[in-house]
Order: sequence, then structure tokens, then C-alpha cells
Amino acid sequence: MPLTEYEQLRLTGEHWRISVLGEHLLRYEWSPRGVFEDRPTQVVTARPWAPVRAQVRREPGAAQVITAAFQLDYDGTEPAPSSLRVRGRGTYQSEWRYGLPLPNLFGPALGLASNLGGTARTLDGADGPIDMGEGLATRNGLSVLDDSASCVVDGERLLPREPGAVDLYVFVHGADHAGAVEDLYRIAGRPPLIPRWAFGNWWSRYHAYTQGEYERLMDRFADEGIPFSVAVIDMDWHVTDVDPATGHGWTGYTWNRELFDDPAGFLAGLHGRGLRVTLNVHPADGIRAHEDCYPAVCEALGRDPSGGLPVEFDLSDPAFRRAYFEQVHHPLEDMGVDFWWIDWQQGEVGPDGVDPLWRLNQLHTADMAARGRRPLILSRYAGPGSHRFPVGFSGDTVATWASLAFQPRFTATAANIGYGMWSHDIGGHIFGVHDDELATRWLQFGVFSPFNRLHSTDDPFAGKEPWNYGAPAREVMTRFLRMRHALVPYLYTEWAAGAPLVRPVYHEWGDRPESYEALDEYLLGRALLVAPLTRPRDEASQTAAARVWLPPGTWVDVLTGIVHRGDRFLTMRRGLDAIPVLARAGSIVPLAVGASTENPDELELLVVPGADGAYELVEDDGALEPATARTRVEWDDGARTLTVHPAVGATGAIPAGRHWRARFVGVGGSARGEGLRVDLGDAAAAEGLTAHVPGAALGANDVAGRVHELLAAAQCAHTAKGFISRLVAEGSPLDQLVALREARVRGIVHGRAAPLPEDLVEAVREILVADAGRAATGRPD
Repeated sequence: MPLTEYEQLRLTGEHWRISVLGEHLLRYEWSPRGVFEDRPTQVVTARPWAPVRAQVRREPGAAQVITAAFQLDYDGTEPAPSSLRVRGRGTYQSEWRYGLPLPNLFGPALGLASNLGGTARTLDGADGPIDMGEGLATRNGLSVLDDSASCVVDGERLLPREPGAVDLYVFVHGADHAGAVEDLYRIAGRPPLIPRWAFGNWWSRYHAYTQGEYERLMDRFADEGIPFSVAVIDMDWHVTDVDPATGHGWTGYTWNRELFDDPAGFLAGLHGRGLRVTLNVHPADGIRAHEDCYPAVCEALGRDPSGGLPVEFDLSDPAFRRAYFEQVHHPLEDMGVDFWWIDWQQGEVGPDGVDPLWRLNQLHTADMAARGRRPLILSRYAGPGSHRFPVGFSGDTVATWASLAFQPRFTATAANIGYGMWSHDIGGHIFGVHDDELATRWLQFGVFSPFNRLHSTDDPFAGKEPWNYGAPAREVMTRFLRMRHALVPYLYTEWAAGAPLVRPVYHEWGDRPESYEALDEYLLGRALLVAPLTRPRDEASQTAAARVWLPPGTWVDVLTGIVHRGDRFLTMRRGLDAIPVLARAGSIVPLAVGASTENPDELELLVVPGADGAYELVEDDGALEPATARTRVEWDDGARTLTVHPAVGATGAIPAGRHWRARFVGVGGSARGEGLRVDLGDAAAAEGLTAHVPGAALGANDVAGRVHELLAAAQCAHTAKGFISRLVAEGSPLDQLVALREARVRGIVHGRAAPLPEDLVEAVREILVADAGRAATGRPD
């Protein structure tokens, strides 16, 4: 059979249909009635064809299709393991038979699963790992998305599938896990653009604030230079003390006037402070007689309000849907509510059998778009396709180290099902202990995660305000919260690029076995590799550890300036003031100067020299259908030239002129990592600028200086410090490493010689081997 080019490749039998949607993606349908479905479903919004080269053998009742990626064999009978098989063409374990799990021959012995996981509905009550279900990334290079159970979308109606119908999508992408997600987006829609301000800091607390108390808190944040862009008001904004005869106070839509005497003024005041506002709602109890909106809802539904009967929550009813939005939510939005925190905890089955959470997420985002606003909610995950309904509320987690330790992996793994948008209760919601270090590490993770929403429960000692912690933690928290707003230009551009904002490293280096072991680090956008610190500091070194896999190439820690040689695992240790955040040579990260999340008047370009690089900054006017401006920045490493090209596109959406700065990290070898700062001056957006920076070259790590700084902070015997200091001053890194491991030093333990503290040895070792060749030669390039 010769290879043939197909614009559309579809094979059909009496009860089955096979659609080859691309080189790596096929759809299989079985219908007892021989009726096939082309309408959207809850998961799949479209099925665009991609041209494919394939060999096709068609015999009576059977089919075989072979592309560069897979081979499908089907005998035309009812689907069964013996009748339907798809094989990937890369490995002998890349085979799927209908109804059977993927092969995992040596997985149990090695502690490995075939499927690399997806995500979960919620982390409510989680105190450590939970099951994350399945995603599209597998070690077999083949995965199946079963869409048989999702409803067909027919206008505003959701229709159940024909009994016995099968609707499967088989993804055969080998180690190209990012390609599998891209194909998912092709059939299930892309994440929509959300407002730029959503990438700033969010303040949230389950607490019955008064209007004045909340306003004073926001003013104190501003006075302390702690920026926020979103004000979250938990459920006590509405009346919660209701007559038990009408239900409980969990559901509510009526402002509590004892706490908020001027709701419209309150919302306007927050807007005047540069904040957007979301209110928490638990809609399960519907609309009851005590609500301000109850008469209008009854009128819209043709009911008599005098009886006081509750209007039950039922989004499958078109009349209730209209009243829910037009009489309940729209008036509050017109008052100044920017978006909704949909806190649904009341089950997965509605009156029509459809998950109410999916309906809530879909309808709220669609309603916002219909009103000319970018879709944005805060709500739990409702299954595959939920990436179209940003952003995700992961639920009420326990405030412990175990809970924090799981969140980076949970956040990154969600990208395997296209869901790169988790917003966690940063700091934890319930239980736990007051721990300055834990709160600081959690906040650092939040700053380098998709959304940074500080949150706590209604406990006078649990608030996440930085001034509730000791001076060192308070200072670090404040600096990182400012850093989050600096990152907004980068985060918004990366969101606009269309890939999940946070991804496991195997999405980019899936051909490297090491990447599958590096599950507690992740890529934040295309430039940054982040390894959150999720366990307490050790006493001697006063540092916490993360085991990090550095992919091939040269990497620079942008917070410390230390230069690392890649293609290896390395234990990295940091004090309370930093976590490992690395960028490859040639990376450019645009940063805002100032607290605003608007398109900034002043930008700082964080540049990692050592290789040529380019970055295209994306900005727009914030409209539902945006007018977009793009500014390309290039670094020519050989010429030491940084160029900001003239902006193109809708330049009216950005400032006509800007002040530009640059910071070259990994330059100069400073132990504190400031790098080389350059003021580039002002430039018109239509003109750009070019700067020659002759000193912007990667330098040798200041090994002695970094070790001295580490030892100065260490809490251990002076004799240990002195021994390490002398050792670092002489010999090769290899000799030093051996000596550190084998040394026995007197004065550490009374009466005998003892080994050096292990955590201190690890911290010194990272510095010695970060880029041993560069340190030894002092080479500038």
C-alpha cells in the first residue's frame, strides 16, 4: 500500500466510524443504531482535520490505517480487545487494545505507572498526595480520551448519548507530551484570554470583615508597598444568619448590611484602589424568600412570591438559568462585582444527571463573554475540557508541610490534561500550625505558580498578612509579593502563547528518562524552571533542599546569579530568602517596574547571557476581542547587543514611550546575584532601541564569596566553618568534594572528631560543582 496524502481521512461501517484527525490523533465511534455524532460535546468543541499521509487498507467490514505515528487494526465488529487495536510505532509497549489498560510490563517492579496523571476535582481536606486520575501523557506514548459519557451540546440543551455508544480519541504522540496537549486544544478549544490583572496577587480570607475593616486592610497593604490586584470577599459578604425554616446561610445573594452598609460604595472604593473584586457564592440552595432578589426571580418564573416557597437550583431549566443570571448575578455585576468565586461542594449530579459544576463553569464564562467581558471565574475542576473555564480553585487544603509538598507536582501534572490554571489556598486553609518558614515557602511557590491567592480560614491567628510573621519572614514575603507583580508582563505573555502556564519538565524533554524523575520541579512559561522548597530548613546550613534535574545547557539561577552546568541532577539549597528559579542561557524575561498590573510605562528585561536569545512581549487593550501589540526583544551574545524592536500591531494599546532597563544575571560572579544592571533610557514604542553592553558576559561563580556567605549564616561549630573555608581556598573541586565527605573535624562533637553536618556539605557542594569548569578557568564565555 503506498502512502497517500489525505486532506480528510474517514472510514465508515454500518455501526462504526473512524476519523483520522491528524498524524497523531484518531477518533473511533461505535453506534448501535449507526448514527454518528458531529455536534460538540461537553469536552470536544470541534474536530478540525489536519492533512495526513497514510496507508489505508479497507476490506468488507474491516479497516487498517498506518501513519508515521500509529497503526490501527479493526475488524468491524463490536469493540473488544480482540477487535480494535492501535499501536504506536515507537516502542513495543506502545499498544492499546480496546477496554484494556496500557501495557506496563516492568512498571510495578520499578514503581512506575503507565499514565503520568491528570488532575482532580479538588484538594478539599488534602494533607499530602491524592489520586490525580489520568491525562494524555504516558510512558507508552499513547493515550485514550473517552468522550462516550459526556453530553452532546445542542444549542442550550445538553443531550445524553445513545445507550451503548462509544466515542474515543486516541492520541499517539510518543514522548511529545506537549504535542498531545496541543491536539487536545485543537479539538477541545483553547484556554481563553483572561484579564491581565488576574496575574497579580489576590487577597482572600474566610472572615466576616466589616466594610471599614476591609478598606483599612487594603490601605495598609498599599502603605506597606505590598501590591494586590484582586480582592476576594468570602461568603460573609451576604446574609448568613437565616431562619432555619428557609434553609441555611451557606447560599446567599443579599448583602449583609450590618457588615457592609454601602455595598456600591465599597465596590467603587476597591476599584478606586486599583483592585478587582470577586464574591464567594454557594448556589446549591437556589433562591429563597429572604433574598432581596427573590420577588424579581419569582416574577421572571411566573410564580407567586407570597407563598415564600424556595426557587430550587436547577440550571437544566432554561427559565431558571435566565433568572439566575438576569435577576441574581447581573445586578450585582452592575454594582461592581467583577467575577464570581463559585464554591460548589454539593455533589456531581443535577436533576438531569449532568454535573452542576460543569454547567456553572460553562454558563458563567459564557455569560461574561456575552456581556463583553473576558471569561474569568474561580471554581473547581469539572473534568476534561475544563481548561476553557479559568481559573481553578483547588479547595480547602490543610496547612502542613505535607500539603505544600504535593502542590507543585499536582499543579504541573494538571497540564497533562491541558489544565494549567490552578489557584491554591496559598498558605493552606485549615488546621496546621503557625510556622513562619512554612508560610514563606508556600508564598514563594504561589508567586511562581499560575495564580497567587493568599488565603486562610476564620481564625484570628491564621491570617496571611506578612506582618503576622517574624521580621525575616515578613521581609521575604513582602519582596516576593512585589516580585509577583513584576512578573505580570511575562506571565500574561506566556498565557497568551496558549500552552499550559505550568508544565512538567517532560513536556519539553520527554526523550530524556531523567525528566520523568523530576516531578517536583516545573516549567513556568517557556523561560523559567522552578523548584519550590517544600520541607523545613536544616539547622546547620540554615537552608532547605530540593533535588533538581537541570536539562542540558547552561542555566542561571535568576534569584542568586549562580551559573549551573546542566544535564544532571543536583541538590540545591537555599536560605529563607530564595528558591531555585533558573533560566537557560539566552533567556529574556520582561518584568514590570512598579506595582500596577496595567501595561507598564517602565520595563526591566532580565537577560541571561551565554547564548543568543529572543522574546516577543504580548500586550493588548484588555477587550474581549483584543487589539494586540507585540514587541520583539533580541540579545546577540557575540556582539553583546540588546535590541528592543519597534512595537507592531495595535500600538495604541501600550504607552507611546517607555523607560527600559536591563539586568544581566550570572554576570560578575557576585555572591548576592545582583548581576549587571543597565539603564537603557527612554524609547518610543514605534522606534525601539539598541544598546551595546560589553560587560554582559557570564562570569565565573564567586565560589569563595558564596561559601563565605553560606558559612556566615550557618548555625554550627566554628571549627566546621573554619575547616570548610580553608578547604575551599585550595585544591580542585573534585578533591574538595572528597575531603568534605571524608573529613572528621574536632570541635563539632565534644571529645572526638566528627563528620561535617550533611546539610552543610550539600550546600557547599552545590557551589563547588555548579559550573566547576568555569570556576576553575575563570573563562568569561
